[in-house]
Amino acid sequence: MGNQPLLTCGVAAGPLFTAAYALLGAVRPGYNSRRYPVSSLTLGPGGRTQTAAFLASGLLSLAFAVGLWRTGSAPWGALLVGAWGAGLLGAGAFRTDPVRGYPPGTPDQPRRPTPAGTLHDLLSLAGFLALTAACFTLAPSGPPAWTVYSIASGVLFATTTALSEHLPHLGGCSSESPSPSAGPG
Repeated sequence: MGNQPLLTCGVAAGPLFTAAYALLGAVRPGYNSRRYPVSSLTLGPGGRTQTAAFLASGLLSLAFAVGLWRTGSAPWGALLVGAWGAGLLGAGAFRTDPVRGYPPGTPDQPRRPTPAGTLHDLLSLAGFLALTAACFTLAPSGPPAWTVYSIASGVLFATTTALSEHLPHLGGCSSESPSPSAGPG
């Protein structure tokens, strides 16, 4: 297989993943993307669809990493994108624990994290860090507009990841009346 189909996989991975969680989040009763992480969509009815999105996006990201590697222009970027893909695969392979009362009827925090939930969180965190680093690593590999885009993407990804962890705890969202939303968690 040539590089172009592998690189095209990278173009498809993000929109596929985003479309999956946006659509699932919009139709899932009780899900509020401002309160619950995207991973929560793997729990309960329809959870297999979000799991499939993690796995498919992970495989597409790994294919993209191979294409980047083959170009030879950004080996560290390719490795970091590969780590992102592996993180997505891990997030799909190990189901998250219920969190913040989702799915409805579960406690805000589990009494003890499960081994699968712990692995999900660790692999997801590694993937988030790898994707953020990949944005900065790949920034100088293109024209000036690409550099600005890559740096902005890295900053936005790191910022939204941090906010998604802290906003619900800062009173940014009420757990009393969750409203479905199609935005990222």
